[in-house]
Amino acid sequence: MYLPFDADASKPGFKPSVKTPVIDQQGFVLYYAHQCPFTAKYVPLIESVAKAKSIPFMAIRYETTEEAQNAPSPFTSFSLFYNGELITHEILSEKKFEKLLIEKGL
Repeated sequence: MYLPFDADASKPGFKPSVKTPVIDQQGFVLYYAHQCPFTAKYVPLIESVAKAKSIPFMAIRYETTEEAQNAPSPFTSFSLFYNGELITHEILSEKKFEKLLIEKGL
């Protein structure tokens, strides 16, 4: 739902990058921004858990507005993908990430 301020305003919508995200990297790929202060704490922690377990993990931080606007997910604060599929936009603690790994059989 939206309420335009102008009758000629274009209808809002998601960009194609969100509708059909292309994540070529296998394993976990995390897109995030420092929009939320907790990402600065938790991203390195879950990255170290993945590294300790030899699980492919790549963290990509949005540096510009343009990068965030062309993101593969509408959740630019934190978007975790696994093998190209969006898993969660919830910022994960180490324990929650380990639980996710168990659910994925890793």
